[in-house]
Amino acid sequence: MTEAKKAPAKAAPKKAAAKSGKTVTVIQTGSPIGRTPDQEATLKGLGLNKRHKTRTLEDTPAVRGMINKVKHLVKIVDAA
Repeated sequence: MTEAKKAPAKAAPKKAAAKSGKTVTVIQTGSPIGRTPDQEATLKGLGLNKRHKTRTLEDTPAVRGMINKVKHLVKIVDAA
């Protein structure tokens, strides 16, 4: 019995948004305590888990939608 060899997986191509250079900087201003689990998960998805933490993220529609979902818990500092 012979084993079939699989070709190594190819890396996913980089998205066009990463090349555009547009970024948005957000600061978490509110606590996720007492919020719905999906809002807490959204903050974690943005890389925010403690108050006053700052993250610079790619300015994509997905990130903008996440920011919009927790707009009462974050502050947009710079949309470059």
